Amino acid sequence: MKVTKRDGRIVDYDRNKIILAIQKANVEVDRYEQVSEETIDSIVASIENKKTDNLMVEDIQDMIEQKLMAERKYELAKKYIIYRYTREMVRRANTTDDSIMSLIKNSNKDVMEENSNKNAYIASTQRDLIAGEVSKDLTKRVLLPEKIIKAHEEGVIHFHDMDYYLQSIFNCCLINIGDMLENGTVMNGKLIESPKSFQVACTVMTQIISAVASSQYGGQSVDIRHLGKYLRKTRDKYERHYKEKYGDIISDEIRERFIDDRLRDELRSGVQTIQYQINTLMTTNGQSPFVTLFLNLDKDDPYIEENAMIIEEILKQRIEGIKNEKGVYVTPAFPKLIYVLDEHNCLKGGKYDYLTKLAVKCSAKRMYPDYISAKMMRENYEGNVFSCMGCRSFLTPWKDENGEFKFEGRFNQGVVSLNLPQIGILAEGDEEKFWALLEERLALCFEALMCRHHALEGTLSNVSPIHWQYGAIARLKSGETIDKLLHDGYSTISLGYIGLYEVTKLMTGVSHTDPKGTNFALRLMKRLRLACDTWKLETGLGFGLYGTPAESLCYRFAEIDKKRFGEIKDVTDKGYYTNSYHVDVREKIDAFEKFRFESQFQKISSGGAISYVEIPNMRHNLEALEDVVRFIYDNIQYAEFNTKSDYCHVCGYDGEIIINDDLEWECPQCHNKDKNKMNVTRRTCGYLGENFWNVGKTKEINARTLHL
Repeated sequence: MKVTKRDGRIVDYDRNKIILAIQKANVEVDRYEQVSEETIDSIVASIENKKTDNLMVEDIQDMIEQKLMAERKYELAKKYIIYRYTREMVRRANTTDDSIMSLIKNSNKDVMEENSNKNAYIASTQRDLIAGEVSKDLTKRVLLPEKIIKAHEEGVIHFHDMDYYLQSIFNCCLINIGDMLENGTVMNGKLIESPKSFQVACTVMTQIISAVASSQYGGQSVDIRHLGKYLRKTRDKYERHYKEKYGDIISDEIRERFIDDRLRDELRSGVQTIQYQINTLMTTNGQSPFVTLFLNLDKDDPYIEENAMIIEEILKQRIEGIKNEKGVYVTPAFPKLIYVLDEHNCLKGGKYDYLTKLAVKCSAKRMYPDYISAKMMRENYEGNVFSCMGCRSFLTPWKDENGEFKFEGRFNQGVVSLNLPQIGILAEGDEEKFWALLEERLALCFEALMCRHHALEGTLSNVSPIHWQYGAIARLKSGETIDKLLHDGYSTISLGYIGLYEVTKLMTGVSHTDPKGTNFALRLMKRLRLACDTWKLETGLGFGLYGTPAESLCYRFAEIDKKRFGEIKDVTDKGYYTNSYHVDVREKIDAFEKFRFESQFQKISSGGAISYVEIPNMRHNLEALEDVVRFIYDNIQYAEFNTKSDYCHVCGYDGEIIINDDLEWECPQCHNKDKNKMNVTRRTCGYLGENFWNVGKTKEINARTLHL
């Protein structure tokens, strides 16, 4: 038998430790209160007779207490409880030493790999991670109820971002960049006035992004349509300049050429400023700002033509990439891009289809942008189209005192996620037991989410002036609390979930793509949504069902359950759980059917949802990608593409690895031919085997048909 310790370690069962603990308590009570050696042996035997592969150390201690109480040895049971509590206090007294020292020595892999956007070897990141370990320690020992910590450590739930819980900061937001550019802002005690040109607006925007990122722990999104006004200002400035300087000396046509040349030069420089600033600025979190640019052409926008130019330039520069330290063009991690498909650009003959074709080309080479269907989003959000926050969670519609919808300047308070497969494992196929367990765990999630909320109540605007006083979220007074922004649905609190596929498999024996499984999965999703809606009615807070929590959580929950319950076919044996409502990657389903199927869950999971398909050889499959993009517009709200790409570890080249005349793989950048130093996921004919969703338009090519 194995025993799972409090820190997750699994050790061999040792009966002598149990005997010693009871004996230590035994000697501290009167002999009439003591138990005999035979009784101690009986208690140990009752534990061993459980005949289970693994027991939690807390469960063993609970059984000992129950047995002592059953023997009517109340004083002894009390001593044992005190002994157990004392040992717990000793363990908790200084729990950060090992984790912090291992961070300094670069050996704490769990913490170092938790956030792929952070370089855990550099001093600024280590400083942030060390602070995070202290926060986790205090959160577990002092700040959160013990049952929530226990549930987190047992993988019942996941209390996100404990490393920031100590501070009064929130998760992610939609920056009110329009207000900050129009009305000015303050950074580091210095007034930043409204920009007079496009390039200055781009510079100010990146400074705001950096300042915001340093005072929150999640992502942020910026709607670039607010820059169109400043590109117009730049055009007007150049028009005045050339009219004043040359008057009637040059023709109107020549003057327009000059203006257009200067305008496009500033456009390129401004967009380059955004890309380079975001990728070179380092926030106090030890990483580049986690930011998303929202690329949306609103037909009612008076600056729509300027914004079309800005979007075009952003996509062109993203296609080019950014040079790494070796001088090789690579795909930058940030900013992330979201491109909105609407009537005028959904590849059905619209005026701005050329931008969508450019976006598809960008997706094929650089994996971004993601795509939002304005048509589907309007159906799901009362006619509104807006960006998700950097963490991919969506706000619920909210109206101000004038009855106007407002999305920018709002935020997410925090996230708690539910491990659905674990409930299915414990229910053993019994639906009555499953729904009862689900109710218990939803109640626990609610309590944990309210801890998130209460931790922010009473926060003064002074803790982050850029957020609360100078426009990113609000313009509160110094010393004013943020409480009014926490209530009435202005901000959201998110219930995440992992493993709809696995829990459906456990409860019905089939995937949630099977009609029988779909019925169960939809009932479960609707219950989760009802919980959020009910909590919102009861509290007035903005609860949302969030279907895209951290990818690492898919592995954490699966690892915990595998240790506790062993290997379960199609569940714990894979080493991961499927994120949210997604179709398992091993299912044979084409891109169109996958999107069509998952769209029904996006409607329910309105607090956060994204779907993706994996398509082979995207760079040579543009027509197929365009077909999928058309399909996205009519069928699913939020989607992205994944692919397997070639990569050379010698020089960093991330283009297509070629086959030379000797039929060898060769990097066209540095001419490396060592297969072990390259990721080559294609075959010579482009066939990828079964690990992708075929886009449905072309036949799968058999490798044997290739002629070299």
